[in-house]
Amino acid sequence: RAPARRPDGPLLRWFGSYGTFAVPQAAAPIAFSLIALPLTGSASSGAAMMLAMTVAQVIGAVPITRFGRRFPPIPFLRALIGLRTLALVGIAVLAGLGAPFPLVVAGAALAGLVNGAAYGNLRAVLNHLVPSARLPRALGVAATLNEVTFVTSPVLAAALGSISPQAAAWAMVLLGMGPVLLLPRIATATAPGPEQRRSRLRLTPMILLWLVCGGARAASISAIEIGAVSLAVGFGLPAAWGVLFPVALCVTSILGGIWVSIHNRMPRRRTVLAWLAVTALGVAAVGFGHSVTATVIGALLVGAVLAPLSTFYSLVLDTLVAPEHRAEVFAQLRTANALGII
Repeated sequence: RAPARRPDGPLLRWFGSYGTFAVPQAAAPIAFSLIALPLTGSASSGAAMMLAMTVAQVIGAVPITRFGRRFPPIPFLRALIGLRTLALVGIAVLAGLGAPFPLVVAGAALAGLVNGAAYGNLRAVLNHLVPSARLPRALGVAATLNEVTFVTSPVLAAALGSISPQAAAWAMVLLGMGPVLLLPRIATATAPGPEQRRSRLRLTPMILLWLVCGGARAASISAIEIGAVSLAVGFGLPAAWGVLFPVALCVTSILGGIWVSIHNRMPRRRTVLAWLAVTALGVAAVGFGHSVTATVIGALLVGAVLAPLSTFYSLVLDTLVAPEHRAEVFAQLRTANALGII
């Protein structure tokens, strides 16, 4: 007789896939700046690569996800991550050869093109591994892993970049291809039938509401992370102190993910409204704060509800669409996040 908790092996492999999937996007701001510096003479040119990657993700998310509905999700997901890996290899090689910068930017765009669709399929696969009663806990663990990835990946990129910009790029290649090796085989994850493939996701007002909230959440986080150096300089601190605000945000977001994992239940709407109010209060503290302390407190508040909100958005969208449309709605959520970052 098979042990009752046998599916935990595939679930652990999914967690590993989810954690490594985000490495290229998390490391890219630092790695791209290091790559751009010797090619253009300005580290800020890395922003062009980030913008190309993010815009391409927005453009490709829905069409590629719809195209993939004719294939089983696991092989299709492996193919998408394989394409992303090839694009990252191209960036590393072009940077090493000192190629014209527009070619490197094009490589960043190709790497981002499949990101949204890959994320949508990766998230949809989780429904085949855990019952709905365990989804909040699994998503809480995933949110925690995601935050750990976004804390450690820039540090790794910076450490390797001090040796060579290509070293940071190759780290993105090797770690970013993790899901290709880690994704489990799932017998129930099959391609939708012809009738399901012909149906289209209808973006109802309720779905649009939570997509907009997801984009607003991403915008509040990125405002703190992207503006961190400016905030530090504005307070008369050295630029390096800018790391204080993203670290504060990430620390409480990791704690929030652990809380979600322990709590393991769908929150009530009034609880979600309270979390949104905490986010607004935190953003206001950052935006109008006249001291380092107020700004750090604002970052802590935003981070504290980051994982609970992202888990709720994923759970509520899961219930609002048919199973064959899950990958697409999660790709839409990733697109909303990307628009918030932009």
